[in-house]
Amino acid sequence: MVVSVSVVLLLLVLAVIYLRNGGLKISHALVCALLGFFLAGTSMAPSIHNGVTATADVVSKLGP
Repeated sequence: MVVSVSVVLLLLVLAVIYLRNGGLKISHALVCALLGFFLAGTSMAPSIHNGVTATADVVSKLGP
């Protein structure tokens, strides 16, 4: 688990740096995709899923 968390943190830092530079290239997109796959394997995955689901529910109930 320690290796997974450090890989997730490394990929998160790389993704933030790439996004701040303003250009998202293929290699940058690959890092972001790897970050997503590693996050899905951590213990934070259910919390992230619940947060995204709750946000989608709130947005879907908003009227024009």
